Amino acid sequence: MSGVIYPRMAVIGCGLIGSSVIHAARAAGVVAEVAVADASPEHRARIVELGYADQVTADPAEAARDADLVVLATPVLAMSGACAQAAPALKPGATVTDVGSVKSAVAEALKPLIPAGVFLVPGHPIAGTEYSGPEAGFAELFHNRWTIVTPLPREDDPYLEAVQQLVDFWRALGANVDRMDEKHHDLVLAVTSHLPHLIAYNIVGTAADLEEVTQTEVMKYSAGGFRDFTRIAASDPTMWRDIFLTNKDAVLEILGRFTEDLQALSRAIRWGEGDKLFELFTRTRAIRRGIIAAGQESPEANFGRDHRGQ
Repeated sequence: MSGVIYPRMAVIGCGLIGSSVIHAARAAGVVAEVAVADASPEHRARIVELGYADQVTADPAEAARDADLVVLATPVLAMSGACAQAAPALKPGATVTDVGSVKSAVAEALKPLIPAGVFLVPGHPIAGTEYSGPEAGFAELFHNRWTIVTPLPREDDPYLEAVQQLVDFWRALGANVDRMDEKHHDLVLAVTSHLPHLIAYNIVGTAADLEEVTQTEVMKYSAGGFRDFTRIAASDPTMWRDIFLTNKDAVLEILGRFTEDLQALSRAIRWGEGDKLFELFTRTRAIRRGIIAAGQESPEANFGRDHRGQ
């Protein structure tokens, strides 16, 4: 158990990540009181039923009042609206952070909304499952995963102390923490997360079209590779729509490179260039093994995920 870092935490938007932040912070003992604001009546009723928040409201300002930490956990395009509603209630010395997968657009949208004396420290926990909603969260989600914080270009001591306090918070939740420039973050995530999701959505959509022709054979005979794509493609559609719209420059840059590489692969297959195929598959296999060695994935069958889907 860690000591209390933020006496009162407000979470605005309580899906998988928001609810997991609450569970993890409770388990680590780093918050004393939790308020939740969520626009969905169904979500609010479920949060009350689950009992992991001290206060549940539809009003971000009500949740943020007297909060030491405000976590924006809405879809990316909804964050500025939520922050604007919460802003009048933010107390001096509070920290506002977010959990969005895009940092440049979020920071630009939030900076004008933050009152003087309140510290904005954008962040992104790189963790998740395909499940969503206030019942999807669990305390272990961030264990040995990475959280990236992208502080503003400020060097004053109060701000640096707020950044360090947030870093300590994430570490208490079990995360590894790194600091990064927001534009570099968006490029890195375009490679490691955004493009893979785009490919998954596209290939599963293609298979859905084929299913109409093959009369359910695509679903009936799904192999492991396709099942892994469907897991990714089952992620929250609102969240991913917002990610692609707000990180379009980085995604399109990486998509262009991917398209060039895919064309080269297509030529290797067409011309029977087995050596090129073998070299690529060997390199990609080594990357997979490196991810496991770094503790960022499990070598178990189905990556050890089956217990979450029970």
